[in-house]
Amino acid sequence: MKTICAACALAVMPAGALLANPLDDLVAVEILDGGRTSDGTYSAALRLTLKDGWKTYWRSPGDAGIPPRFTWRGSRNLDDVEITWPTPEVFLTSGFRTIGYLDQVVLPFEISPGSDSRPVRLKGKMELGICKDVCVPTDVRFDHELDPDATRHPAIVAALASRPYSASEAGVKSVQCNLAPSADGIRVEARISMPSAGGSEIAVIEPGHPDVWAAETSAQRHGNVLVAHSVVNHVSGSSFALDRSKLRITVLGDHHAVDIIGCNAG
Repeated sequence: MKTICAACALAVMPAGALLANPLDDLVAVEILDGGRTSDGTYSAALRLTLKDGWKTYWRSPGDAGIPPRFTWRGSRNLDDVEITWPTPEVFLTSGFRTIGYLDQVVLPFEISPGSDSRPVRLKGKMELGICKDVCVPTDVRFDHELDPDATRHPAIVAALASRPYSASEAGVKSVQCNLAPSADGIRVEARISMPSAGGSEIAVIEPGHPDVWAAETSAQRHGNVLVAHSVVNHVSGSSFALDRSKLRITVLGDHHAVDIIGCNAG
């Protein structure tokens, strides 16, 4: 395991170095090795440890959050990286709903090498926001050669176990999406036939396109059907087409979360 400390002032020093900026030590990053899988991929994870009481954001952070972004520049023998996001928490910040993780989060990676015979170097940067009384945009950098002989890491196993259920695991019977033009973009109504995830369910709709974003989603349950509404817009304000098959709907409940990919026409 290789540890690198990252400062919120966007400066990075070698592992273990002390930095003088007063915002130092708000977040530290570790690369965790999980070895090779039976499919020939590598199991690894990024563990972010925040100072007590600080939080960071999920992949869809809410209207007031800062979305995380990864770049893999400098990596070697890296063909693909698939990130598993553990189930996040929902926070109210200054009247806004945000979604993320408090104190610590482990993000598992499944890494496909370009060649089985060469080592994999995982190098890059994660841009993120961290918040307490104020929000600070920052980045953390990492550089680590993966260990193919590492054993399963318990923190990676626990993070994978805390992922949302798939639609089939959660008993989702059908998902229908009605799309209609609006003054703000495209209005989406998703009707999800599924058992309750517990308590007051929160739904998040992600358009599945980097240049299209969705406003905060409202959700109401009617018996066995959860109805979610949102409006999606293009960042440039221009017209666009929305692919139902790429829409991603996450339902966050008191008992569990559900990850739904794609929907049918209503």
